[in-house]
Amino acid sequence: MNEFFKIFIIPGGLLLLFMLFSLIRLILGPTVPDRIVALDTINTLVVAGMILVGAAYEEVIYVDVAIVYALLSYIGTLYVAKYLEGGPKE
Repeated sequence: MNEFFKIFIIPGGLLLLFMLFSLIRLILGPTVPDRIVALDTINTLVVAGMILVGAAYEEVIYVDVAIVYALLSYIGTLYVAKYLEGGPKE
């Protein structure tokens, strides 16, 4: 294995471990807001993983995709929070 990629194995493994912890919280979370936070945490870790892959392969496109994914994840979280709040008040 290339020495360059060995640097990225430990952070990648830690990201996967943290995603597993968040997935457990997503499944076992006692309340809906706990599950939403766990899903948002997984999305954030996916963005960090995309940036890590982009750094490992020295490709900027992964970072661009990570930025778009983070933006869509943020908008999705806002919509879910608004739905849980009770929708728009008229």
